[in-house]
Amino acid sequence: MKEEPKRTPHPMPPNSPTLAEQVSAKAARKIKARRNRTPGVWFGLGMMGLIGWSVAVPTLLGAALGLWLDQQYPGGRLWTLALLMAGLTLGCLNAWHWVSQEDQAMHSENEDNDDQQP
Repeated sequence: MKEEPKRTPHPMPPNSPTLAEQVSAKAARKIKARRNRTPGVWFGLGMMGLIGWSVAVPTLLGAALGLWLDQQYPGGRLWTLALLMAGLTLGCLNAWHWVSQEDQAMHSENEDNDDQQP
């Protein structure tokens, strides 16, 4: 029979973390992941709905106010068109503001995560 050679453990390179440090780092990552969960599909759909409503509501309110003003002061659809465009502009600015806030929050969260990693 052939005798198998004895296996010697590979020497640990200097400055490599010990098993306890590796386990501790992995546990810390797991706790952080549970604390800072990534938003799911429903969060994205809800955000799209929120942005949609933030554009639709001011647009419809502007159109309704314009229709009322056109009924009170006959002379065409000047108020309806003007307030419809004003409501649409206001709604788009509102949606842009919310999206930029979310973008800043995501970028600052990513920067915080990058700063904490060794």
